[in-house]
Amino acid sequence: MNFKSIISSIFNPVKSKKLLSEASRHAKRAYRKRISFSHAVFTVTVIFLFLPLLVLIVYSFNGSTSMNWTGLSLRWYKRLLESRELWRAFRNSLLIATTSAFSATVIGTIGAIGINWYKFKMRGYIQAISFLPMILPEIIIGVSLSIFFAGIGIPLGLFTIFIAHTTFNLPFVFLLVMARLDEFDFSIIEAAHDLGATEKETLFKVTLPVCMPGIISGFLTAITLSLEDFVITFFVAGPGSSTLPVFIYSAITRRGGVTPLISALSVVMILGTVFLSVMLRKFLKFIAAK
Repeated sequence: MNFKSIISSIFNPVKSKKLLSEASRHAKRAYRKRISFSHAVFTVTVIFLFLPLLVLIVYSFNGSTSMNWTGLSLRWYKRLLESRELWRAFRNSLLIATTSAFSATVIGTIGAIGINWYKFKMRGYIQAISFLPMILPEIIIGVSLSIFFAGIGIPLGLFTIFIAHTTFNLPFVFLLVMARLDEFDFSIIEAAHDLGATEKETLFKVTLPVCMPGIISGFLTAITLSLEDFVITFFVAGPGSSTLPVFIYSAITRRGGVTPLISALSVVMILGTVFLSVMLRKFLKFIAAK
């Protein structure tokens, strides 16, 4: 609608209604044409992604160990609750994920702030090298860490897994905090110094609160990467220190395929992930409302 039609629509309501109805018909027709192909692609993608999960959920209630359906049963969920080895691996995963994520967050945050605050030689090289664990394939990191631990005489176990996870989590935390610092207005720091704040007070009362979204994002990313990592953990884990991904791999290789017990465990993990996502979304909405 041009300016002339708008003016005429003001003084001619009947004509304006016709113009609006005609415009709405054109918009609906264009919307149908535009959404038809994308809607089909979206539907196929959703089916492709979620159909295996649906099959997994259904066969977790199968009474048989094979793919032949024999009826509904909760025996695998009962065995899931009774498996001490599985819960030990789950406990190890949570312990390693929280401790390594916390360590990587502290070190990565301090490193990002230090590189942004201070100018020194080799600054660019240190910043580039810090991204190497993110770029290198995980199998190379796992093998090199395994050789390193063997060379200095550290026995493989939870401590070596903790060091390995902290190492490959560091670049992700560093990158997220650096991205936050790139948007940081350093005139605020100058204003804090002019008002008499020391460097320590400026760090804890100005810089860290401003960087907190990046720090929290780095911490959550580190926990996620640690919980799902298999390749690096496989090379640095010792006897009795298996995490949940290593336990699942061992259970599959021992029994020659995915068993209903692993399917039941996967269903529990899916429900737990959905629950945590919903709760986190509500928490973020609650924080944003305040």
